[in-house]
Amino acid sequence: MAKPKSDILTITEVAEYLKVAERTLYRLAAAKKIPAFKVGGTWRFPRADIDQWIKRQTAETLGDDGSDATGGKD
Repeated sequence: MAKPKSDILTITEVAEYLKVAERTLYRLAAAKKIPAFKVGGTWRFPRADIDQWIKRQTAETLGDDGSDATGGKD
């Protein structure tokens, strides 16, 4: 039986989801550059906030006309 999706993710789960190293997430969380909070010294990440953060990061990378940061089209 598969585990139900949790609304709160661990650092390992977010690292797998974003395909980045856990160390990268520790740095981002400590610098408050990614939505996170601590429970007993352990980082936790609300799934909905992470999904919104991804959308914001994507929007910041693209220009208003759909071009990428280098000025070219996708």
